Amino acid sequence: MGSYRILDEVNSPADLKVLSNDELTILAREIREEIIETTAVTGGHVASSLGAVEIILAVHSLIDAPKDKFIFDVGHQSYAHKLITGRRDQFSRLRSYQGISGFPKPSESEFDVHPSGHASDSLSVATGLAKARVLQGGDEKIVALIGDAALAGGMAFEALNYIGQEQLPLVIILNDNEMSISRNVGALVRHLGNLRMSSQYRDAREALQERLENSGALARGFLNFGKSVKESMKQFVVPQSMIFEQLGILCTAPFDGHDIAGLRELLSTVLTMDSPVLIHAVTKKGAGFEPAEKDPERFHGIGAFNPKTGESITPERKALTYTEVFGDALVKEAQHDPDIIAITAAMKSGTGLCRFAQEFPDRFIDVGISEEHALGMASGLAIAGKKPVVAIYSTFMQRAIDQLAINNALPNLNVVFALDRAGLVGPDGPTHHGVFDMVYTRMVPHLRVLAPSDEAELVNALHTALALGGPFAIRYPKAEGTGAAIPDEPEVLPVGVSRTLREGSDASILAFGREVSVALEAASNLAEQGKEIRVVDMRWVKPLDRDAIRQAASTGLVVTLEDGATTGGAGEGVLKLMADEGLSCPTLVMGIPDQFVLQGDVDLLNKEMGLDAESIAASIAERLSS
Repeated sequence: MGSYRILDEVNSPADLKVLSNDELTILAREIREEIIETTAVTGGHVASSLGAVEIILAVHSLIDAPKDKFIFDVGHQSYAHKLITGRRDQFSRLRSYQGISGFPKPSESEFDVHPSGHASDSLSVATGLAKARVLQGGDEKIVALIGDAALAGGMAFEALNYIGQEQLPLVIILNDNEMSISRNVGALVRHLGNLRMSSQYRDAREALQERLENSGALARGFLNFGKSVKESMKQFVVPQSMIFEQLGILCTAPFDGHDIAGLRELLSTVLTMDSPVLIHAVTKKGAGFEPAEKDPERFHGIGAFNPKTGESITPERKALTYTEVFGDALVKEAQHDPDIIAITAAMKSGTGLCRFAQEFPDRFIDVGISEEHALGMASGLAIAGKKPVVAIYSTFMQRAIDQLAINNALPNLNVVFALDRAGLVGPDGPTHHGVFDMVYTRMVPHLRVLAPSDEAELVNALHTALALGGPFAIRYPKAEGTGAAIPDEPEVLPVGVSRTLREGSDASILAFGREVSVALEAASNLAEQGKEIRVVDMRWVKPLDRDAIRQAASTGLVVTLEDGATTGGAGEGVLKLMADEGLSCPTLVMGIPDQFVLQGDVDLLNKEMGLDAESIAASIAERLSS
């Protein structure tokens, strides 16, 4: 029989209200143990979730959710929230196929306010909720939790500006896990911050200011002197608060985000206020789990690991990942071309740029969570004669479509966009699947788009983009490669020219990117049924190979196969070209249907959508027999 846990008695946030501070501290430890035990099997965003436990417990112990709203930015840190909102029994299936999401998800729980997953949007969502409260005359509490990295995003600053201007009633908790506080300074500013939060202090301050302003010149001079001294002291003692204060948002001093008693005391005060307040909570990534504390970057998003040592448990690998191949290829290109500059948005490791950053520190730029800025900066570098390569996840490039089109493609600049995590990514689910990039890149004039099908093709694609110039996008998956030999001397691929990998006259599969290997397997299955299928590695999403499409139309069926959205995707491009050419034959467009795809193992997701080799073969056989 297992030992008693407070966690096992918590089925909703309301259960926290009867717990003392000491009991909440014990609960925080139990939650950390549960997170570590579960993610050791499922993988997940460990460091950030461990660091936010006390904040989540403190907030939920004081607000009345779901009437009151608790909004998460990104959602990486929401595991404690899931455990105390009725999903404890499902937590072992975190990020798993048909399990619970690793991010807040409204369809999963009434306690999840909005579908988090992308950074810097929480304050805008909270702003809308607070504005609605004002318009409706409500009294619900609005609390938003945002990390220091996400706060640097432009969208967050836009929201802060509006919040301060409108004086909306909401509480922002800045989860700052990048700074430390010395004990003495921390105690001082905590005292000053708590004083400034009290209603008596604010009322007295405003009354005194009004009296002085209505008095004579001497009194007004004293007031101005006092203001300058106050501002100087604030900048000396609490420089972090100044930007928020200038925007009209009251800001606390940096506060220990792992002190539940202190957090609850502070929250009890600020939740009663009718104007915006920012609580500056200082936390430690991976708190309570030494391996994550020592290496928070690795534990930001990690696969299975040993819960005692933190060592990763990885299956035997047969090949390099596409990310690793890209990173190595970019280093080799940069060794021969001093104008190449690598840019990423807070994803140095995830995009394979660690080696580049080490070898060319002056030519590596990490802009933080600022994709729009990354692309705008890339355009300036290109105008100045440099060759920027912007490496960003496919799903995050969606945030910078305007800069992709207007800043880079319109002036036809020499910029390469390396879209990592193209296609389905697995456990992170719908906010992270890279299924829209072939849609949003195809629509942009001047932009040429490559979808390499193996490691050699990726190396050649990067070389081609850098050699030919102009705006290029290269999309590749989060996966191991096929084991293809990487060329010592990469080649420049002819623009808009595909390669035929298998001949056949019964049907043609025009496959893009990683789907080429699946198409070959499906064709082999059909060959056993007496059907000979041509398989074409299209290579180019834009421009498409017209000759290959004409040849495909001479067979009994044209099949397009892509790991992206079919609505507006490469397959629709093929159909338009066939219509333009007056080509008439049966067609079958296969890819991601018009829906958001849930989290889970990529092979299982593909099978569910009919995109595994067996299902593809069955679909083609059925169409040929009809």
